[in-house]
Amino acid sequence: MQNTPIISWFEVLRNSKKILENPLPFHRKNFEKLGNTFRVPVGFSGELAFTRNPKLIKHILQKQHRKYHKSSLQTKDLAKYIGHGILTSNGEHWRTHRRMVQPAFHKKKLRNLMGTIREAILLEIKDLPIAEPIDVYPIMSNLAFQVVAKSLFSSDDIQEEMSQLQYITETNQRMLIKEMRQPYLNWWFHLSGKIKKHLNLAKDGQAILHELIEERRNSAVEKDDLLDMLLQARYEDGTAMAKAQLIDEVLILFTAGHETTANALSFLIFSLAKHPEIQEKAYQEIKNISLESDDVLTQVLELKYIQQCIEEAMRLYPPAYIIDRVAIADDEFEGLSIPKDSLILMSIYEIHRNEDFWEAPNEFNPDRFEASKKKEYQEYYYPFGAGPRMCVGNNFAMYEMIIAVTELLQKYKMTTALTAVTINPLISLKPENVLISFTARN
Repeated sequence: MQNTPIISWFEVLRNSKKILENPLPFHRKNFEKLGNTFRVPVGFSGELAFTRNPKLIKHILQKQHRKYHKSSLQTKDLAKYIGHGILTSNGEHWRTHRRMVQPAFHKKKLRNLMGTIREAILLEIKDLPIAEPIDVYPIMSNLAFQVVAKSLFSSDDIQEEMSQLQYITETNQRMLIKEMRQPYLNWWFHLSGKIKKHLNLAKDGQAILHELIEERRNSAVEKDDLLDMLLQARYEDGTAMAKAQLIDEVLILFTAGHETTANALSFLIFSLAKHPEIQEKAYQEIKNISLESDDVLTQVLELKYIQQCIEEAMRLYPPAYIIDRVAIADDEFEGLSIPKDSLILMSIYEIHRNEDFWEAPNEFNPDRFEASKKKEYQEYYYPFGAGPRMCVGNNFAMYEMIIAVTELLQKYKMTTALTAVTINPLISLKPENVLISFTARN
């Protein structure tokens, strides 16, 4: 990609501390200065490219997706902690297991899980502290984790195991973030035993899941939860998924499924608390709705304004704020040469806030996602990625968030003294200190 602007080594070094803390302002400055695609030097001779060009993003994720793979950040660095499942694999391994996992997330399958999801949500929000401001992120993190746990295992007697698994997944993610942001300390992480310690934690998590899966396999009970669906999945030759692979897929559902949803819900709650008129409009849609029926999904799908609020929050604060790809073959796009092994980081955060595509892009305005307007934005909106590798759990996450927001708004008014939320771009886009006050509705 030699014919695109490149940032000097001096510029990178001069901003290294700021980049370590939060790279998003550095990205914004260079997009504004250099255009929609630029390069950054890495190491002594390498480089990577950043882009917010929507046509190039569509080219990579959809039109020519076979020429691009996920980078080693996921397939090696993340995989060493959570295994080689559909999030952390490429090629035929990914295609085979994506085909096996995907049916578990079809709408007709998810319909049976809606009651379970709602029960897990109600349990987490029933006793929120009233009036005094609290950081909502830990609550949403617990909520999202319990939703995944109950949807996978539908059991009330595994709280201890799930608490341990939550600790392991969150602790290992914090370690991975250190490795990503401080690569120059990797020698110390290995020498000091930190890497080994966290790899052993990962083995502990695998052991927990191994025991739960064996217990289910040895029982004659069918629970119609996500674990049952994965156990029943078959390769083309009719064989079941190997136990180790099944554990990897379950770990990935925990890791990817709970953190991104917790992030999105926290940003959404902040946005509603900051805009009481939008919160009131959302409340009016759901104030007479009861999700206690046998067909929760039908009701969920009718809550159009709640969904618009979620879509707008995920535009402003996309959990997957950067999507990475590596070219596995030479490619070309509109005269731009993309050599094999090029690493390209696609900034979803930037394309979602680009004033060329969005009117008043920094404002929270759910009306822009009315059904009649959605087609205007489909080329510039990637909350769950795009193409064959689009998030397999996108419907699950959306239904979970609709239920969570509905139940929260029916019980509480939400306010905040914050004018902005602090963003921490880690593996996903995470909020910090989201202080919200909840007041019980009469």
